[in-house]
Amino acid sequence: MTEFLVSGRYIDSAHPAVIEFARINSTGKTEAERAVSLYYAVRDGIRYNPFLDFSDDAVFRASSCLAAGQGFCIGKAALLAACARSEGIAARVGFADVKNHLTTPALRARMGTDLFVYHGFTELLLEGKWLKATPAFNLALCQRFRVKPLEFDGREDSIFHAFDEEDRRHMEYLRDRGSHADVPVAEIMQAFRDTYPVLYGLGREAAKESFG
Repeated sequence: MTEFLVSGRYIDSAHPAVIEFARINSTGKTEAERAVSLYYAVRDGIRYNPFLDFSDDAVFRASSCLAAGQGFCIGKAALLAACARSEGIAARVGFADVKNHLTTPALRARMGTDLFVYHGFTELLLEGKWLKATPAFNLALCQRFRVKPLEFDGREDSIFHAFDEEDRRHMEYLRDRGSHADVPVAEIMQAFRDTYPVLYGLGREAAKESFG
């Protein structure tokens, strides 16, 4: 259990900025209440952006995501896990391949597919049960694209909705990639190189794109 409470290379819960962010945003008397408050702080305080340089391992690191004020699903999941650990709540990251039926034309053009491999989420140990929490899409983004924002109550899993607010097919979970004490960046980078050669090959140029 210790591995889910200590600081890691990417879930760097000992980073001063992460500790401070967690301290400010952790409210409530119980672990579940504090976890919920941290979830919303990360969900809405950090803007979702998939146009990043995935050859730079900083985009997978919690403290870097916090410093940038933006990140994609893995960076934000790592940040939530890091915040939880800094508050004494056991946390890890989980991954799955998902099909996004509502991906934007620009993102699909760059990715060459609507399949998102290694979609990341956080898993929090609350009241003896591991719960999934997905802080990826911030509220403003959800409102813009008419997607139901994901809520988290500290009692049940929070994973992507199958349909959006207009009853259109949204997210479809295809493959479970397992849970990890820290972000397995090397294998994720390899999967991204294989699956998204155009987007991955953009390197720093990818960050010039805008999303949401």
